[in-house]
Amino acid sequence: MTEIKKWELLRSQLVFNNPWCRVRRDEVRLPNGHQIDDFFVNVRPDLAVVFALTERREIIFVRQYRHGVGEILLELPAGAFDPAVESAESAARREFTEETGYAGDRFIPLASLHDNPVKDTNKVHLFLVENVKKIGEQVLDITEEIELVLIPIETVRDRIQTGEICVAGTVAATFLALQLLAAQNP
Repeated sequence: MTEIKKWELLRSQLVFNNPWCRVRRDEVRLPNGHQIDDFFVNVRPDLAVVFALTERREIIFVRQYRHGVGEILLELPAGAFDPAVESAESAARREFTEETGYAGDRFIPLASLHDNPVKDTNKVHLFLVENVKKIGEQVLDITEEIELVLIPIETVRDRIQTGEICVAGTVAATFLALQLLAAQNP
């Protein structure tokens, strides 16, 4: 079996730097000696995703327009953050409350996953929080128009299988949370 080796970074330059999009151009040498002069990388903030259950065992989802795919999608509350400035849990708590008006006490880390490691730098941090309560109203950004959707926990798998829920981080968080909850309550 051949040993897989990392690419050698020869030069890296930020070629586009905007608050909404940062792109880096890397020059790299592959282990086979081939050189690529323009491998573009999206420098993205990390993301915190929250699987939240109400006392009635309903999962809090948000429905919102996603311009990249041009569709209105059903997903778990989530938000971007800079891990050099804020912890994943702090971002999860903040974003969850801003997007939903709900809060919870104990945020349980489920996993930290690479989002799209081919071209993106960020990680997605997944959390479970139970017994959340409504504490106020949504505090939305100018780009956000969010509808809250409460889904009974026993129907969520069907909604994933039918494609109604189709965002990768949401699906990963949902299955990891369901697995942990099942292990806690056999």
